[in-house]
Order: sequence, then C-alpha cells, then structure tokens
Amino acid sequence: MLTVRQLQASYGAAQVLFDISLDVGAGEVVTLLGRNGMGKTTTVRSIMGLLRPRGGEIRFDGVAVTGLAPYRVAKAGIGLVPEGRQIFPTLTVEENLVATASARSGARRWTLDSVYELFPRLKERRGNLGTQLSGGEQQMLAIGRALMTNPKLLILDEATEGLAPLIRAEIWSCLKRLRGEQQSILVIDKNVDALAGFADRHVIIEKGRSVWTGTSAELVADAGLKDRYLHV
Repeated sequence: MLTVRQLQASYGAAQVLFDISLDVGAGEVVTLLGRNGMGKTTTVRSIMGLLRPRGGEIRFDGVAVTGLAPYRVAKAGIGLVPEGRQIFPTLTVEENLVATASARSGARRWTLDSVYELFPRLKERRGNLGTQLSGGEQQMLAIGRALMTNPKLLILDEATEGLAPLIRAEIWSCLKRLRGEQQSILVIDKNVDALAGFADRHVIIEKGRSVWTGTSAELVADAGLKDRYLHV
C-alpha cells in the first residue's frame, strides 16, 4: 500500500533524511522506531507532503505521491494523527470530527456514531471545546478526526506521548481493534514493548537512515538491537 524508497529530506541546508525505505501493506501495522532526533517525524511530514523531499520516491496504492500537496495526499487516502494532536481548539468535539469527514469507501465506513462507539468519552464531551479536553481526550479526538476521513492508511506520530498509563492502554486497545478490522497503520511511539504486542513489522531509523526492519518476534529476541538504536 505505502512504499517509501531512498527518501531524502532537508530543512533548508540541513539534511535530515538520507536514505529512508519502508513498506506498509494492506491491513498491516508497521512501526517507525528510533531515538529522538533521528528523523521519524520528518519522515511522516515528507510522506504527508508537509515537507517536500529532496530525493527518493513515495508511492501509495501504486501511484507516486512524492512532493504532492498535503490535501492531495489526504485525498488519496492517508489520514494523519499528528504529533501534538493539533485539534481545532475553538471547535467542539463534534465539530472537530465533522470538519474532516469524508465519504471515501474502505474496509470500514467511519461515522460519528462509530467514532463515539470507539471512544465513548468523546460522546460524553461532544459539546466541549477542544481547549476543555484533557490530553488523553485530545488524543482520542485526534484519532477520531483522522478516522472520519475514512483513511486507507492511518499514520500516528507519537501515539501516546505524555499520556497517563491508563490512557496509553486505552489507545493501544483502540489500535489493536483497528488492526483486527484490517486498518493499515504506521505508528511512531517510544513504548516498544506495547507496540511489539500487536504490530506486524518494525522499521528502525538512525540518523536519517533505515538501519533495521523485522518482525515483532525478531525485535523482542534481539536485546542488543534495542541497546544500539532505541535506548537513550
């Protein structure tokens, strides 16, 4: 579904990505792992068209999307839950969800009712403004807003950053459920053990380069891998 090959990207004269390659197949959950500052968010920004790559290729559903405007990438079927959530603060929960709704057909048709069923807390707070939500509620809203676009691929950047353990567990439960419904997902997060419990494959990046890819079983079995590339 998503194919990234030899991706390069820069901020001005400072090159950040040198050689990123990864794949996400239909119905797969793939993680993008690495220490802070290794290029994970830059990779996501490049895929979404928020940063124009300086080299390499990005294909989605067999079509080149390298360098396309963000709205065209979203229209192709990629939904983003961005780092920092970036919900609309002066809109209510329900207005946030409706603002991004798309009738795109897919494995599942997401509506207000189905998002509220996934996150009952959002239904309870449907009339609250974005500024009146806790961090965990904002993250649920960011995920629900992305699902309302009915994406073929859902990307989550720092899925549980800054959240309390109980809320993190709720987000992991949500992602496991989406995986069971054959939703393709690319997720960035630091909780490697939790990710290994349900992700199909993992890609580790180091200093703007893909340095390892493998299954959850392979990741868990290789303690040295975590020490080399993931532990601070």
